[in-house]
Amino acid sequence: METNRQKKIGGVIQKDLVDILQGEVRKNGVANLVISVSKVTVTTDLSVATVHLSVFPQDKANEILEAVKSNAKNIKHDLSQRVRLQLRKVPNLVFFIDDSLDYIEKIDNALANRDNPIENRDLLDKRRFQ
Repeated sequence: METNRQKKIGGVIQKDLVDILQGEVRKNGVANLVISVSKVTVTTDLSVATVHLSVFPQDKANEILEAVKSNAKNIKHDLSQRVRLQLRKVPNLVFFIDDSLDYIEKIDNALANRDNPIENRDLLDKRRFQ
């Protein structure tokens, strides 16, 4: 469970990372691309921050993730300039793609399909024993 301090630091990092990433997208003139920071978790020793990114359109997600990972040092430097009065030391940033929206979409598609286990109870027995 995260402490209040971890949550506060995660919130500060999340807010400033959104500004940094969206600013870079706007500055480079990239159209039809949305990058958002969906979640930031900080380790108990405050040395590593795990950043979950949501990218739309989804087909560019891996490309954007690689670009962000390759620029992680510059992003950390920009972040440290923004939070220098709030944090003594900025944690190392580890970036991941947040796939929770894809998971929700798969569930919605499964429920909309005729193989819906809620409406067709025979499917539950088949899935349980496979």
